[in-house]
Amino acid sequence: MSLLALYAADGRTPARATLVTDTPERIQAELAARGIRFERWPARASLPAEAEPSQILAAYGPEIARVQASGGYETVDAIRLTPDHPDRVALRQKFLAEHTHSEDEVRLFVEGRGLFCLHLGDEVAQVLCEQDDWISVPAGTRHWFDMGPEPAFCALRFFNNPEGWVATFSGDPIAERFPRIDELPEPS
Repeated sequence: MSLLALYAADGRTPARATLVTDTPERIQAELAARGIRFERWPARASLPAEAEPSQILAAYGPEIARVQASGGYETVDAIRLTPDHPDRVALRQKFLAEHTHSEDEVRLFVEGRGLFCLHLGDEVAQVLCEQDDWISVPAGTRHWFDMGPEPAFCALRFFNNPEGWVATFSGDPIAERFPRIDELPEPS
């Protein structure tokens, strides 16, 4: 189930959540108040474990067309990471470093889950995205992403930039002070 945890970004360790919810409407409202778009889209396609990116993209053609029409996202790809992926450790470390993008970061999770951590001024919002979750993080938003030590997700990634995923790393070690995907608090 999707989850939102909000924290003060004041450097206290351990970080204590000020809000934890798994109610989709509350997640959407809280994120919208912070300029983040979040929606639940029902999964239409069941993908075989060995599905190639081209098969994944074909299975989600209508969803891709919908996103591209709404925001001019000319480039789309499918990323699937599994617990046996040979680069999982290096990729996790790369994504765990706080960074920004010069374009919106738009994702539709079609399998599994991943944790977006958004550094929004004086707070951090952790959004556990799971299958059927669509999220749009505005350009310039400081954030990091945790896929866990044994990643198991597939997401469609939408880009305005034909080069795809391009990040500018902040060098701020803030991510070290917040829970990882396997340490999230329970909703109250």
